Amino acid sequence: MADQIRVLVVDDIPETRDHLTKLLGFESDIDVVGAAASGREALEMAVRLSPDVVLMDINMPDMDGITATEQMSSSAPNAAVVMMSVQGEADYLRRSMLAGAREFLVKPFSSDELTASIRQVSARERDKQSRLAITPIAPASSSNGSAPGGGADSREPGLVVAVFSPKGGVGRTTVAVNLAVAAATELGKRVVIMDGSFQFGDVGVLLNLNPRSKSIADLIPELDAGELDSIDTFLIDHTAGIRVLLAPPSPETAEMITAAGVKKVLESLRMNHDLVVVDCTAFFNDTTLAILDFADVILTMLSLEITSIKNMRLFLEVAEQLGYESGKVRLVLNRADSALGIRVADVEHSIGRKVDETVVSDGRSVVYALNRGVPFFLSNREAQVSQDILRLARSVVGERSKGSSDESRKATQKKSLFAWR
Repeated sequence: MADQIRVLVVDDIPETRDHLTKLLGFESDIDVVGAAASGREALEMAVRLSPDVVLMDINMPDMDGITATEQMSSSAPNAAVVMMSVQGEADYLRRSMLAGAREFLVKPFSSDELTASIRQVSARERDKQSRLAITPIAPASSSNGSAPGGGADSREPGLVVAVFSPKGGVGRTTVAVNLAVAAATELGKRVVIMDGSFQFGDVGVLLNLNPRSKSIADLIPELDAGELDSIDTFLIDHTAGIRVLLAPPSPETAEMITAAGVKKVLESLRMNHDLVVVDCTAFFNDTTLAILDFADVILTMLSLEITSIKNMRLFLEVAEQLGYESGKVRLVLNRADSALGIRVADVEHSIGRKVDETVVSDGRSVVYALNRGVPFFLSNREAQVSQDILRLARSVVGERSKGSSDESRKATQKKSLFAWR
């Protein structure tokens, strides 16, 4: 069948190869097209058989799975690798990720874990390929430029901005919320903010919103059915002039939100808003990666702390492996004037690139606003921290006029990444 997932199994232990082949043989949508006993044999078979997914053991005598994955990215770029290992240490995860693996499974894993990983990886890759196929056609449909105030049909898709940090506690949610408010109140943009921290989101707290029946969780039935007709029903209108899509009210519900579902939500939001701000969680998983892949701009937050700088350096390595161009990832240094013994120049030297934007520290205004549930951009607009946020908003919105959105989107489609479990 044309829609079957073609899988190549790679493991140096014959019993493991046979077991995986038999296990997958029970799945009607998965076709095991071959089994390789080494990394070198896997490279040859991947070129010849063109599998959609490669189940790759990480430890093999002639060529380990990480080396084979690195070489496969050029010899068989359409083959998505799911790495398998008896070791689940962070170093193995990171090395596999940097090599280009899309998923990581720790042995022993269940049949459900295996098949779910294969299907998820295959779906992500097919979605990426379909977006690549239609991207070149997009400019032709907008050859006759419409005025900014045109009707809904002539509206240019909005800019999607992901606010992310590889470390918590750097003010990510505070910046995301106030950025959205600044763009709406000062720049006159139609803005929606989505809480992408699906387990423990705080956007609602900062905006003093706590409805029990309006969040992304209410869209799960429609997303499962492949439809998304009621999204406006679950967007909350805030007095600041922004719209809000909250995280689920309970952490366990987050497990039901898929990467594919997140993409559908973002696509819908960007069609009806000038700016979509997404407050991401501080660690990699399927949904966070989907947001980062989809975003036109990633505002990556860091602070003047050694751990924050270290994590930022690692994230920039990952972003490079993912194919994100430098213009897509923008560094925002929060609390940039803090007297902590580390200078901005020291940060830039450590991470190997310039900081794009800075936001000053103003604990009194920020904490006071947070405890009241009122964005500081509204309560103290003349403060320097508010002016820094406004400058950031103008800079971000200006990205669209530079025409970098389409180029960034193309760059994000070069590679993907596995989910950390």
